[in-house]
Amino acid sequence: MFDLDRWREIFESIRSNILRTVLSGFTVALGLFIFIVLFGIGTGLKNAFTEGFTRDAANLITIFTGKTSIAYGGLQSDRQIVLKNDDYEQVKESDPSKLENSTARYSTNMTVKYGKESGSYQISGANPEEKIIENRNLTEGRYLNSMDMDRKQNVAVIGRMVQRDLIKNGSPIGKELDINGSFFKVVGVFSDDGGDWDERMITVPITTLQQMKKGSDTVSTIFVTYDSKMSPDEAIKYGDQIQKELKAKNKVSPEDENGIIVRNNAKNMGDTIQFLFIITLIVGFIGMGTLLAGIIGISNIMVYIVKERTQEIGVRKAIGAKPSSIVGLIMQESVVITVISGFVGVGLGVLSLALIGDNLEKYFIKDPSVGWGLILAAFISLVISGLIAGFVPAYRASRIKPIEALRSE
Repeated sequence: MFDLDRWREIFESIRSNILRTVLSGFTVALGLFIFIVLFGIGTGLKNAFTEGFTRDAANLITIFTGKTSIAYGGLQSDRQIVLKNDDYEQVKESDPSKLENSTARYSTNMTVKYGKESGSYQISGANPEEKIIENRNLTEGRYLNSMDMDRKQNVAVIGRMVQRDLIKNGSPIGKELDINGSFFKVVGVFSDDGGDWDERMITVPITTLQQMKKGSDTVSTIFVTYDSKMSPDEAIKYGDQIQKELKAKNKVSPEDENGIIVRNNAKNMGDTIQFLFIITLIVGFIGMGTLLAGIIGISNIMVYIVKERTQEIGVRKAIGAKPSSIVGLIMQESVVITVISGFVGVGLGVLSLALIGDNLEKYFIKDPSVGWGLILAAFISLVISGLIAGFVPAYRASRIKPIEALRSE
């Protein structure tokens, strides 16, 4: 293996047969290159779809209302169902062991002023758990707390874009915003992966906002995050249970799909997992196909190389070379070509993914990449294939009698 003369002979053979070497290595490099790029793009698709579900809590259940489509309980159809505080309390008390975080939200658009600047923004009344549910990141100050809720404080947490629009200079913490004629002190600023729309919102205590609405106990939406240890089926049953109980309380027909609407991320996640599984299968099938094509390609070329060197093998045997020495030489040359070509394929594949980066994000491909473990496994499989591809024809050639090998053309 470490015979210097043998290594010189191998590299001399490679140098004197450039075309043959290039053809041998091309299939290996191309196979690894396509394998890495395909799996990287598959990972990018997974990342894009996964991110779509993590902008808000992945285990989120959203509850809102519409008009009834079926007459029920002596009440006519086309009734507008309105959620209230006691509906939210019922949801919280329905099965506390399955609930992680929750908030009721009352949303309305209001004119907000600061100095000479003003604009219309969505004002959301919520509780402190909204921060977790919405996956918001504080950039300054704090979020709402229980004291704000109990005392119905005039405090506000503003999105990053609200700060940019209204409070252009200095820290906004402690500044007062005029919200529909009432002054609210800014206690925090948040960013949100949902983008500019979510960052143009202002959150205040729901108790304060309901008081501004003349003591109304109306709720626009109820957000619940279920126990993340629950299976998708358990989470779906939990969401169905909440919907059933709210329908019963508000006298909405169990068959009515419009009165009380429950959107459960567990259902969407199940569809997404199935979709990603199919993508993985397709990418895996194509990727394995490219590797198999590389294996077949190098096998065919090695058969050709051994056939081309039949007379050389006959000469070696005639001067006393052992069959094992001939097999070892050809296998070693095969592995050298495979390893060098493999490095080229891996390098080009990784470089291509790095250059792609997030340039294909508009096509739902985000941060395409392949783990080094998978790359190493593919690389080793090709090296082993190169060994086998070199061994089989070399072993057959080594069994030929010298006189027959010398006569071959």
